[in-house]
Amino acid sequence: MADGGRILSADDILSDTIVDCDLVVVGTGAGGAMALRDAARAGLRVIAVEEGGHHQPKDFTQRERAMLALLFQDGACRQTRDGGVIVLQGRGVGGSTVHNTNLCKRAPERVLAEWAERCGLADWSHDKLIDDFAAVESDLHVSDIDLARVNRNNQILLDGMKALGWRGGILRHNRRGCIGSGFCELGCAYDAKENAAKLLVPDAVSHGAVVYTEARAERVIREGDRATGIIARGARAQLTIRARAVALAGSAVGSAALALASGLGERSPRVGTNLHLHPGAAVAGIFKERVEGWVGIPQSVECTEHIDWEPGSDKRTWIIPAFAHPIGLASMLPGFGAEHMRRLRQYPNVAVLVAMLHDQSAGRVTVTRKGSPQIDYTLLESDRRALVAGVVACARLLLAAGATEVIVPATRPYIVRSERDLAAVSAHNVRIADPPLTAAHPMGTLPMAADPARGVTDARGAFHGTRGLYVCDGSLFPTSLGGPPQISIYTAGRRVARAIIEDLRRA
Repeated sequence: MADGGRILSADDILSDTIVDCDLVVVGTGAGGAMALRDAARAGLRVIAVEEGGHHQPKDFTQRERAMLALLFQDGACRQTRDGGVIVLQGRGVGGSTVHNTNLCKRAPERVLAEWAERCGLADWSHDKLIDDFAAVESDLHVSDIDLARVNRNNQILLDGMKALGWRGGILRHNRRGCIGSGFCELGCAYDAKENAAKLLVPDAVSHGAVVYTEARAERVIREGDRATGIIARGARAQLTIRARAVALAGSAVGSAALALASGLGERSPRVGTNLHLHPGAAVAGIFKERVEGWVGIPQSVECTEHIDWEPGSDKRTWIIPAFAHPIGLASMLPGFGAEHMRRLRQYPNVAVLVAMLHDQSAGRVTVTRKGSPQIDYTLLESDRRALVAGVVACARLLLAAGATEVIVPATRPYIVRSERDLAAVSAHNVRIADPPLTAAHPMGTLPMAADPARGVTDARGAFHGTRGLYVCDGSLFPTSLGGPPQISIYTAGRRVARAIIEDLRRA
């Protein structure tokens, strides 16, 4: 281990402390961990601050109540201000890479082309990203999911696509030594995830990086037009980190909230705007045979029949399996008392699909007086229609695969037993929490654009008008991706780290 590399808890700091470094990174998820690792490898003195704790595989009990509180922001209760969308975000070393389901897809070529056309981001074209994508996939040991590892819940999606003649296929992932416990969303007790917490943070520490956990960043320190560090806080004391450069990597919610709390919204009114969420609605199918969707890899198959990344397309839902653990399923099943219990006893025979929206709707992150984030997000009418079309598609897939009954959660749930029943679902008027929506991919609140009037950061991830301040998470993305973002966020961390290293070496 290089001199000084270690992981410390800010809760152990008993008095106000000042430390110095070349680069301070706020957040240790995909983007932050990649930037931390690459900067440490380049010989920079690097410090990261992480709001959550440093959790190990032995801590992952596979119990929803305990793990949701341990691994997620606000105990998995973070939501839009109107309560319409639950926003699941990681909290702890590794960020959301600790609880994600390890899906690995590159950003769609058409989305990247749109960024180049609309925002002047030619350096983010697919051709310019190929080498970085490949390097990230090598770092994370990304591989194809073998057909033999597709569990019954995912096979049902394959069966439905085959019966309907729809497009789709088997995904890629970053797992090694996976035993198929099925509890990826609650942290892997078997340490099979090749993620930021397992690979990148330890590598950074071995090259001298210092990570402070349980440290909540409160403000970016600025001197004139330059960022010169951050102020963070543990349980007992304030931690001031003076740095030559600052990188925000606390997610599209956290990074935007910190920027606003630091007064950076005064420099750019776009700070915190342009929030995309990929909200998703779940649909459950009841089968005669046992599905046991809790066994094996949770998500290994995708349906792309109803998503088109062309700007303005009305086909904008990506469909994947998303089996719910017991508490999650219980919350979506209709009925009360004995009727609810009857349905819950069907648990082994349930398959679940999710229609995830490639959203055009744009929300906003603001902060309370105490600096806590608030999320405002309202679906455009076009997104409401696309979401309903995706829900109907999920129901059709389940029926085609042999479901005897399909449950579409809503204020008044729809029970679908044949194609004839889908007319009522198609006519559904989407309202707040009807159907219930969940999102796990916030992005876009500090978007890149060549023109400062159209974006907050430039193509290198540097803040327009504030020297020494960078962003290396999903906040950078000018639009929704319409697919899993982890590879793109890791790639952003790699590219922004390269820019920071170049700038600091020139300074």
